[in-house]
Amino acid sequence: MRCINFDREFERYLAVWMKENSKKYRTYDDMEAAMPEVYETFLDTPVNWLSGMKPGEYFSQFDQPRQLVNWMEDYFKQRIPVPDMLMNRIAELGMEAEEALMNLLTKERATKEMKMAAVTLLREIGSAAPAEMYVSWQAQRQEGEDELADNALDSLDSMGDQAVDAMRAALPGATPDGQEALLTLLAKYPGDETVFETALALLQSRRERVAIMADCLGQLGDERALPALKALAASEETPYLDYIELRNAIEALGGDAPIREFDAEDPAYEAMRSMQ
Repeated sequence: MRCINFDREFERYLAVWMKENSKKYRTYDDMEAAMPEVYETFLDTPVNWLSGMKPGEYFSQFDQPRQLVNWMEDYFKQRIPVPDMLMNRIAELGMEAEEALMNLLTKERATKEMKMAAVTLLREIGSAAPAEMYVSWQAQRQEGEDELADNALDSLDSMGDQAVDAMRAALPGATPDGQEALLTLLAKYPGDETVFETALALLQSRRERVAIMADCLGQLGDERALPALKALAASEETPYLDYIELRNAIEALGGDAPIREFDAEDPAYEAMRSMQ
């Protein structure tokens, strides 16, 4: 399929518009504020380079999910910006597009950008088909940024309790980073002993991640976490921002947090104090 560079065409349209309308605006900010309306006009204007069709309606004439997903893949391969209108059209097809998107997601040669788009679209259509795959991505996490796993984590969150069993099953064997990621979602579903024990263990073993685990334990609502939370809150080694999260968790569990004094040597405390 022909991959039209809609971004470039809009740039051309915008250049003409600015030449014709620049004197109507006092400042650049005023002109920039008009951009959403200008873009909507661009989408709604018939153009010769689409044989008289409107850019905003171009992809609506196609209704085959496989064709549209393959088209999106071609855009990525040719390094042409994927039009929002194409993504929106795939999303409009709903569950009809699930199979084609799953095929792209599992394709061996699919790039990260392609998979990111597939994950986003599968979430938009409400698909739970990739739940186990997403859970495995979390379980295999290594230290550092992982945009694809983060995007998949958002999808797991949107699936609600449909993915809870799979996440609980993967938790014991996950990497520490994977356990942390899974716990940020599992904390919303209290009552599982393994989830509680894992969160408590990470609180004590990953001192640099205390704030996240404290929040998880606060959500889980198990008072057995109070001694560990209070011990960390009382520690002189615990910085101000971590102390705040620990205090919030302790109070959420019905306890009283140890009172701490902080000074200018803690940069976060000093920054917060200077704002008051």
